Amino acid sequence: MREAYSTFFVLSSQWIKSSLEVISEPFQDDSVIWKEDVFPSRVQVRVVVQLTPEIAVPIVELRDQLSIFENVSSPVAWTGSLRGSPRKWKISDAEVVIKAIQEAQRNPVSRPFDQRKLDRQPTVLHTTKIGPVTVPGIDEPIEKGDTSSVETSEISREPRLHTEIQWLLLKLGNDMGLDVWVANNDRNRGVNGHKFTDLPHLKKELPLQFDNATNRTIELIDVLWLQGNTIVAAFEIECTTSIYSGLLRMADLIAMQPNLKIPLYLVAPEERRGKVITEINRPTFSRLSPPMSQICRFISIPTLQEHISHVASYTKYLKVQFLEELAETCAVEEL
Repeated sequence: MREAYSTFFVLSSQWIKSSLEVISEPFQDDSVIWKEDVFPSRVQVRVVVQLTPEIAVPIVELRDQLSIFENVSSPVAWTGSLRGSPRKWKISDAEVVIKAIQEAQRNPVSRPFDQRKLDRQPTVLHTTKIGPVTVPGIDEPIEKGDTSSVETSEISREPRLHTEIQWLLLKLGNDMGLDVWVANNDRNRGVNGHKFTDLPHLKKELPLQFDNATNRTIELIDVLWLQGNTIVAAFEIECTTSIYSGLLRMADLIAMQPNLKIPLYLVAPEERRGKVITEINRPTFSRLSPPMSQICRFISIPTLQEHISHVASYTKYLKVQFLEELAETCAVEEL
């Protein structure tokens, strides 16, 4: 038995949920517990503090105290520290987290949370001869009935939903005091009597700071938020079954401007979350430098809609960083 026990913490969807204490030496056990793999290196633990989802601690609230938020290469680079080995964490970081868990237990603060995120299982990255890849699952079956009518309904719904989400993002950025941009080919669209061109902060031209090929790619991205001449967020909305058009635009952007520090977000229906993450982790996109999964994050449409309704009374005070609370990583665990 160890003379000094180790304590570690559990994170889910970037919420700190509990702290555990190791009460045994490491041991090997090949019994199957998880369906993804065996994971035979194990330790026995006991629960020190267990928080319910409502009072779990959002890790972004600790950004000013944790080293993982310092000197990051992109606004979402810190998320890699949550997926990687805990051995890379500093002792000071662990102490901050444990203290936050204990404080949450003593003085709980109830917060809304997304049960769907809590229930999700991570997508797993498998090592193959051609490199790390995800294994696509079987598409969900269409319920019995007239499949042609289902497909027709989906085809008619998807463009409308795409335009509605464009409007939500454009108006949100506009109300935050940012300049906004909509894809050139969508500029004359609108929703429920609201025209995109009615927004006072909708830009007619983008800053010409890149080469022609890059500018033409950026001009077709669904929605951009800008502060001055700087693009602070780029959104591709994928409501179609293929998902590929937005991913290819983002891939082109990464390939042409590998040092670009624009936070990229792919917005899609919740039911397409798995497909989005699988596609982003295909070798085509994983071999980019940097890999797309490191700089592109996923936002589900229901999460976006819910959050916008919650912040309606103070939208003008929001900062772009609030997107970190909505978005989730597209990187997957490697076996």
